[in-house]
Amino acid sequence: MKKDLCFGPKKLYGLKMADLSVDLGFLQLQNPVIAASGTFGYGLEFSPYLDPNNLGGFVVKGLYFYPREGNPPPRLGETPCGILNSIGLQGIGVKKFVREILPQIRKYQTPIIINVCGEEDQEYVSVVEFLNQHPGISAYELNISCPNVKKNGRCPALDPQDTFSIVRAVKKVSSLPLITKLSPNVTDIVEIALSAQQAGTDALSLVNTFLAMDVDPQTRKPTLANIYGGLSGPAIKPIALRMVHQVAQNVGIPVIGMGGIMSGEDALEYLIAGARAVEVGTANFVDPESTVKIINQMKKYCEQKGIPRIESVVGSLKI
Repeated sequence: MKKDLCFGPKKLYGLKMADLSVDLGFLQLQNPVIAASGTFGYGLEFSPYLDPNNLGGFVVKGLYFYPREGNPPPRLGETPCGILNSIGLQGIGVKKFVREILPQIRKYQTPIIINVCGEEDQEYVSVVEFLNQHPGISAYELNISCPNVKKNGRCPALDPQDTFSIVRAVKKVSSLPLITKLSPNVTDIVEIALSAQQAGTDALSLVNTFLAMDVDPQTRKPTLANIYGGLSGPAIKPIALRMVHQVAQNVGIPVIGMGGIMSGEDALEYLIAGARAVEVGTANFVDPESTVKIINQMKKYCEQKGIPRIESVVGSLKI
């Protein structure tokens, strides 16, 4: 595993700066901001715009065992206050990733998290078993919640038994901490979260995109070739925030919140609701420097409020 990072308060021009480090229990982050999978490529694509070492961490684009073409185009569309996508987890596969990408990104001192995908339970297991052999990875994020990819016609994270089965199988073989990424497209997300916790996941990340669609009235056709896609961006934040709060109140493991985070204030809302860290996704498309700007905005908030450690904000919602 990569060396853990933890930076304490620093002084600049005689002023005490806020300590943004957070402890996930299995991993310490220098700040709570993680670049989300599918929006940050493999990390290298954003190096012209920012130094990845300034992030709390980043999650690489989802990896199946073999290369994957994804869904046919068009597979991306703009909506009011959001983006609709049906990429279908296009990717290069683990062998090419280890051969060509990992040697380049393991030089970063920030945690690298691998988003693990699979058509069946065994593929998830195979991806993790293969990656276990290669140093430079800090944790796995188990993607069982993509709305554009289904197992036997069904997204695994929609069912507590399917969730338990996959998490348990992967946890048994994993040599690294496991974060399970949950879907919002359920009636009771707490039930799913508890199943993942019972199966042994070390943390939860939520939420993935909301299943949605868009129609072109001129052609009377769906905007996406796949008809349905995943909605992300500011439009989903209030719902995602509610789900993060519900889960954080009911589990005993760290929660990483995501969904419509465009600013430091957005990120702070998730921490106040109970998340220990956040993942930033769609904002990366709007501004490739958004993650660093969000970190700076959170730091400024703490300094203005006289908050020495940002961890004190976690779960501080007043009701």
